[in-house]
Amino acid sequence: MRAVIQRVNSASVNIEGNCHAEIGKGFLVLLGVEEADGSEDVEWLAQKIAGLRVFADEQGLMNINVQDAGGDILVVSQFTLFASTKKGNRPSFIRSAKPDIAIPLYESFNKTLSTLIGKQIYTGIFGADMQVELVNDGPVTILMDTKNKE
Repeated sequence: MRAVIQRVNSASVNIEGNCHAEIGKGFLVLLGVEEADGSEDVEWLAQKIAGLRVFADEQGLMNINVQDAGGDILVVSQFTLFASTKKGNRPSFIRSAKPDIAIPLYESFNKTLSTLIGKQIYTGIFGADMQVELVNDGPVTILMDTKNKE
């Protein structure tokens, strides 16, 4: 699994011109699932994101996680995170998991993350054409890949 985690002041997902989900302060997580992913990737990534200390404490240092900061999380599926651009100019998405693998892992990730932070996770709709808007705070953008956890 790959994730792009952005600390935001606000973020929203619009589908067919309608606001599907929106948050204030928190994380926008763009999540990619590949064929080789499994439940251990879900657990590791959800725990890392829930514990990620990138919100300011009383001294202004990045030392507080999203839960302690009172933030929300918006998770958007994004198969393009596994784009291969080695050949030519048209990306290949061969490593991205097909929906029969990706959807259950995406849903499991959202449920696990919700349990870890003790509140609802907001989401887009898997496979939908979505317009994502955000106000990046900082900017703070973190990349995580479960295959690089060692």
